[in-house]
Amino acid sequence: MHNELTKKDIEDMQAEIDNRKINIRKKLLEDVKEARAQGDLSENFEYYAAKRAKNQNESRIRFLERMIKTAKIIDDDSSDDQVGMNKTVTVYVEEDDVEEVYKIVTTIRADSLKGTISVESPLGKALMGHKVGDRVNIVISKEYNYDVIIRKIENTELTDDDKLRDF
Repeated sequence: MHNELTKKDIEDMQAEIDNRKINIRKKLLEDVKEARAQGDLSENFEYYAAKRAKNQNESRIRFLERMIKTAKIIDDDSSDDQVGMNKTVTVYVEEDDVEEVYKIVTTIRADSLKGTISVESPLGKALMGHKVGDRVNIVISKEYNYDVIIRKIENTELTDDDKLRDF
């Protein structure tokens, strides 16, 4: 399985890995040593909490390294009038008679509660490359699909809100 990531995603992931290895790892190892020095480990909550934090950091490092290793690099360029990466799209959902706004990002940045959807999601895949006024059929499964009409496409860049998602 390959996650589709942009060069910017890879750079941000590598920066997080470097920070976790150089800064966070050092502090967490000190926390474990300090907690271990307090004596009886069988009832030492601080020791177990410090070990858990250290292990979570190591797990995140391994996760990000595996994501980078298996990534498929995608281009984040598209013409101004087409739906593409990091663009904000306003669509009209005919079935529900509502307008919805989504920003198309990669999986590592997607957060539907913040209005960002993955380029790999059914909606993201279907919208890519289309223009204002296009009717797009979104296929969720063999049994269910729906149509949307693209009302507006805005050129937006990644912001601080579009940070890498924690898993």
